[in-house]
Amino acid sequence: MLTLGNIFVLMLLATAGGWLWHAHGLRERALAQVKQHCAKADVELLDGNVALRKITLLTDARGRRRLARVYGFEFTVTGEQRHVGSIVMFGQQVGRIELAPHPFRTPPAENPQVIELERWRSDHRKPDRHQPEP
Repeated sequence: MLTLGNIFVLMLLATAGGWLWHAHGLRERALAQVKQHCAKADVELLDGNVALRKITLLTDARGRRRLARVYGFEFTVTGEQRHVGSIVMFGQQVGRIELAPHPFRTPPAENPQVIELERWRSDHRKPDRHQPEP
């Protein structure tokens, strides 16, 4: 027989389960956003995951204080060093994505051109205004 106390415990467990299900969906959305951002920034997301760091009150772009989830992740540029990053989620909306300072890749030069300085100067010399042209 169900008592009021048992119903309360069942409702509490259902609420906790629903909150965990919702939180998992938010984490998956944050992961998709981080993957997209890393692809644009030409860095590699390490371990393919994000981890919840904290739940706190932060100000959003409109200046309102809202409940935010802050997820952390790691990325690499060269494959040798790990750098940290974070993403702030206000519900389903992305607040901001931050990457720690990191080196940038330099694209390899396909056809490096060497130009002699004297030749460049002679090609780009401005005519002297005081001398008549021949």
